[in-house]
Amino acid sequence: MSQHSAPPTEQSAEGAVVGRLSMLDRLLPAWIIAAMVLGLLLGRFVPGLDTALDAVRVGEVSLPIAVGLLVMMYPVLAKVRYDQAHRVVADRKLLITSLLINWIAAPAFMFALAWIFLPDLPEYRTGLIIVGLARCIAMVMIWNDLACGDREAAAVLVFINSVFQVIAFGALGWFYLQVLPSWLGLPTTSADFSFWTITASVLVFLGIPLLAGFLTRTLGGKAKGREWYEGRFLPRLGPWALYGLLFTIVLLFALQGGTITSRPMDVVRIALPLLAYFVVVFGAGMLTGRLLQLGYAKTTTLAFTAAGNNFELAIAVAIGTFGVTSGQALAGVVGPLIEVPVLVALVYVALWSRQRFFATDPADLRAPTRSLNP
Repeated sequence: MSQHSAPPTEQSAEGAVVGRLSMLDRLLPAWIIAAMVLGLLLGRFVPGLDTALDAVRVGEVSLPIAVGLLVMMYPVLAKVRYDQAHRVVADRKLLITSLLINWIAAPAFMFALAWIFLPDLPEYRTGLIIVGLARCIAMVMIWNDLACGDREAAAVLVFINSVFQVIAFGALGWFYLQVLPSWLGLPTTSADFSFWTITASVLVFLGIPLLAGFLTRTLGGKAKGREWYEGRFLPRLGPWALYGLLFTIVLLFALQGGTITSRPMDVVRIALPLLAYFVVVFGAGMLTGRLLQLGYAKTTTLAFTAAGNNFELAIAVAIGTFGVTSGQALAGVVGPLIEVPVLVALVYVALWSRQRFFATDPADLRAPTRSLNP
């Protein structure tokens, strides 16, 4: 990976960003759109496919989707330099800001959007609130990596969010579905979230690839040296993150394709607040990081970890609490339908902002340009 030793010009820096991307990465939006369309078509026109995919489960998540997520996560976490995690933990400004955005501002904003856009549809409204409580622990690593965010910071923030998710998800659900609505004179919703569903989601989708990535980095680096590990091994491993992402998207949309295509107007109503949520929270994260002078890499990580949501957990909780055919479950399913293309677009927004607003920031000069295939 190349390091910038002097501030690049705007044109040369943008060219470097594009030039460092592999062909797979350059065509990422097209691949993702194709994967979504393929999944929707398969789910709509292949009888019994959703039943077959959902026949074997890990917790409340389809086994094929779980495999796709693990394949997607492992290469990204194998790239993390765990011996540098201490500098992230020491950055109290980043950690406190991330906690405030992720666990106070973002859930409150989703609560407001749910009531503004869906006042007459309580099931969808509840589903959106659940999505707002589920902080992302998987795909955010992909978006952060593509946008040249801080890998070590992303790993630490995702880990902290996972711990908070296990501890606070049930309490926050109770607060936003019962306590706060009652204070505001609004209808309340009863929900009993499964602690074990939340814990299993974190252990499977973060714990396994995090342990595998840590062991691979530690043992591989010791056996062959960092130069071999980062110069030869990671370039071969890197593309598998994108393969896993595309595989997961196809299966996810195939699993829910019939539901999505049979209720298009409901999907549109759910999509509007989700679109507002992703764009506004991401923008708030970027603006906050810029004001706090965190530098581009950490600012980007802050924004993506705040904007992304754990749709696997949201869907699992909605299904386990309200049922597979519930409106709450549909709201969870629509989440990735909107989140995936929007966050892909925000990767390009982040890279654009790097040259417009962070080019003279000393912290940004240390942030290398990279792709999923280094």
